[in-house]
Amino acid sequence: MRRHILFLVLSSFTLSSLVVAAENIINSEAKGKALVENFVHNIRTLSGRFEQSLIDVNNQLVETSSGTLEIQRPDQFRWSYLEPYEQVLVADALNIWSYDVDLAQVTVRPRSEVLNNTPALLLSGSSNVLDQFDYIGSFTDHDTIWIQLRPKGTDNKFNKIALGFNDGELIRIMFSDNLEQTTLISLFDVFLNEDIDAQHFQFEPPEDVDIIGIPAKSEQNNTDELTES
Repeated sequence: MRRHILFLVLSSFTLSSLVVAAENIINSEAKGKALVENFVHNIRTLSGRFEQSLIDVNNQLVETSSGTLEIQRPDQFRWSYLEPYEQVLVADALNIWSYDVDLAQVTVRPRSEVLNNTPALLLSGSSNVLDQFDYIGSFTDHDTIWIQLRPKGTDNKFNKIALGFNDGELIRIMFSDNLEQTTLISLFDVFLNEDIDAQHFQFEPPEDVDIIGIPAKSEQNNTDELTES
């Protein structure tokens, strides 16, 4: 009889634990989804400093870099790498420019050909950008809530991205590429929804650099050129 009572007590504890665990998972998922949706729908601009680490398939640190970033939705951003070498990535209304200062070289490609295949899509995309991702789970680690997403497309250069939030603020970005490398980006001194000078999202190549690629032009520019000719 005592064994039977003990079994019932242990069973009730086990069942209660399972219920609590299930509720925690549901709450975690709901909170995680809410954090991402708030970031995508309600954050218009973001600026701050970043530190970036590249880790290979053997969990070895390959490279570190740091700099500043500015994001303005939709689809405009400026990443300025200062260390270990100077490089600037600018997404304007039509193109993505990559300026390597040491090489004196600028690479330009139409934004539509590049942005959809990179993690920057989630950070700077429009309000419906989440339609291009599947939610795959949330977990908490050292007071940081991580939300994991997977791109729905098969031609992406990354296969998973995780956003880390602390006190509702995005502080970490981690994504894995198709070479099984992991990139971790930590954000500092973040400012949200403050106006950013529109010129920061424009790029004019210096005169003494090599330019690779042909920038896309707006329909207005094309019309003006036809008129002039």
